[in-house]
Amino acid sequence: MPNFSLSDSVFFEAAAQFSTPFHLYDEACIRKTARRFIKAFSGVPSFREYFAVKALPTPAILRILKEEGCGVDCASETELMLAKACGFSGDDIMFSANDVPPHEVVFARELGAYVNLDDFTHVEILKHNGGIPEEICLRFNPGGEFRIGTTIMGDPGNAKYGMTRDQLRQALLICKENGTRKFGLHSFLSSNTTDPAYYPTLARLLFETGRELMAETGLTLSFVNLSGGVGIPYLPDAPEADIEAIGAGVAEAYREVFTNNGIEGVAIKSELGRYMTGPNGWLVTHMINEKNIYKRYVGLDASACDLMRPAMYGAYHHITVPGKEHLPHDEQVDVTGNLCENNDKFAVDRMLPHCDIGDLVVIHDTGAHGRSMGYNYNGKLRCKEVLRCEDGSFKLIRRAETPADYFATLDIDPDFSKLHR
Repeated sequence: MPNFSLSDSVFFEAAAQFSTPFHLYDEACIRKTARRFIKAFSGVPSFREYFAVKALPTPAILRILKEEGCGVDCASETELMLAKACGFSGDDIMFSANDVPPHEVVFARELGAYVNLDDFTHVEILKHNGGIPEEICLRFNPGGEFRIGTTIMGDPGNAKYGMTRDQLRQALLICKENGTRKFGLHSFLSSNTTDPAYYPTLARLLFETGRELMAETGLTLSFVNLSGGVGIPYLPDAPEADIEAIGAGVAEAYREVFTNNGIEGVAIKSELGRYMTGPNGWLVTHMINEKNIYKRYVGLDASACDLMRPAMYGAYHHITVPGKEHLPHDEQVDVTGNLCENNDKFAVDRMLPHCDIGDLVVIHDTGAHGRSMGYNYNGKLRCKEVLRCEDGSFKLIRRAETPADYFATLDIDPDFSKLHR
């Protein structure tokens, strides 16, 4: 089942304190998830999670995860700046950008971050922009289809990320000529999977590839980064990822490939975002309109600008109506936002209890790739973020955007600076 760790009373209490819409996050749940995940990987050496900032780039959340021992995975200069502002530095930061502007590489090197090269040509870019470090990380794309048994888990051959196997070797030899002594290996081959075999299978591939590259280059494999991909059960009754079994599977692969062959000291890293915060966030809204034509529409005070996954991917997010969940779910409705786009729908043909204007409506599992993917189409202003602290109190951790924010980049025209309601 989805994470229903918050009671209806919590949503009512939050909505009484803050006008909707807003994303609500639960501090206790985030800490509990982080501790469980890190404990599950206690069987592998020097394990560390680098939270994917793109999933939830909010300082209050990043600081919570820092307190739990996590680093951060950044993909842009702005995310690097955010990491620095939140107190991350040096090997707290993994810089895993692709198609990266040279000045961003320079900044990552200034912070002492791990630089994870996505392409063979980036070796030359790095050489002339910050210099090639003693320890480097390379992103691997094995091509073809990524399978676990007969199940296709991903299609890396059609993905833009990573280097071919031969490019890895060539890149490392060039880096070695320029002072590199150690390397890490990284790959991302599947997204949002709860299959317990994914991480162990990926780990074995990277472990074996890393061992081969050590022999071919004479460099030391210092770490393997399993990236992200471990998912969450958005659908009701969908299985949760068995994170303990996943951690045990990675530990077993480690023993077979490394320990049993006398290889020691290879650290393990991960870059989860969705798993860490996704189930621990909710978009809290109100129903403000209803429409009955060929279908029944329930209109909310939020839009795809606040949560674009359903519109962009057709992704499922569970929806509840606090105070009415005990009633029959016998009305088929489309739950919509207020954009001038027909795909601005949080749910299509969803069975819900009867909703009335003014009802609180909660969209679940928005703690990752929710507010962070927001945008300003139709001049819509992105909503606020609220944290439910461990003591049960609520704290505004990001205010809603204002028209002044929207027009700020247009202030080269003095007339725009005078706009007001």
